[in-house]
Amino acid sequence: MDHRIDRRHLLQLGAALAVSPALPALAQAKPTLRLAAVFSDKDIRADMVRRLAADVAADVTIEPFFGGTLFKQGTELVALQRDNLELGNVAPQDIAKQLPAWSILTSAYLFRDANHLNAFFASPLATEMKQMAEEQLKVKIVAPVFYGTRQVGLKGKKKIATPADLAGVKLRMPPGDAWQLLGKSIGANPTPMAYAETYTGLQTGAIDGQDNPLPNVQNMKFYEVMQQVVLTSHLVAFDVMTMNLKAWNALGAAKQKTFQAAMDKAVAWSTAEHLKRETELAEGFKRQGLDVYVPDIAAFRAHAQKIYLASDEARAWPKGMLDKVNAM
Repeated sequence: MDHRIDRRHLLQLGAALAVSPALPALAQAKPTLRLAAVFSDKDIRADMVRRLAADVAADVTIEPFFGGTLFKQGTELVALQRDNLELGNVAPQDIAKQLPAWSILTSAYLFRDANHLNAFFASPLATEMKQMAEEQLKVKIVAPVFYGTRQVGLKGKKKIATPADLAGVKLRMPPGDAWQLLGKSIGANPTPMAYAETYTGLQTGAIDGQDNPLPNVQNMKFYEVMQQVVLTSHLVAFDVMTMNLKAWNALGAAKQKTFQAAMDKAVAWSTAEHLKRETELAEGFKRQGLDVYVPDIAAFRAHAQKIYLASDEARAWPKGMLDKVNAM
């Protein structure tokens, strides 16, 4: 019996052995979605991400990077567009840098509260804005992530009643034109500064104040270097969970549906937690000795709308959208 194996058969056998064990592994492989966020691992939104990860674990592995450790604040969107990131918690202000029509969603006093925000994102108006981002920026907007209502926190004890009282006040704002316009719209002198540097900025006097939702003030311990909280409620704060378009398309229709449902569920939980925490913190800061009070909101709203409508940004807003959002 001839046991000789010619070279051709040997190569075929080697190729078959190399490929066959890999096929089941490829079929079972789950994609890993790295998620970049500027908020800390102690934030409510970090728990939101953990809940999301647990709910989609059968389909994907979510690997979170909190505190801006993977990409710095404001760079997440570009990382998504360059295929260097799969998931990012992106500020709408960063989207507005590339897509000016989105600046309407960053304007002061647009949304009344979290319910108004969520109603908008469930409406055809939001579908228009999301499609715009997908077509022009090549990213998928998955969901709005509410994180509270922005209030002004200040050093010193000077009472603030109207925007005129904030004249000359160095108010820390994130870098970017949309954020600077927001600071101007409430009468302050906006000063760009990274989130992680804000505590030191207040401590050293580089800035006179900051604007953040109360849960952020608690998480970052800004209350230790402030004397008052002015409840201006000038912006219902939200980011958008944004996905790399290739990563989204790779999921396929069934897994996209599952992922979207899990994201909506996690966001609803996070929103409820933030609303509860805001009420608790306002009372808690008072007990800690901070002056917590409501200024003349009508004066702030009128001033902000005047500033925005006179700005270059307003020229790019979709026609009639402001009135439609107000009417919701």
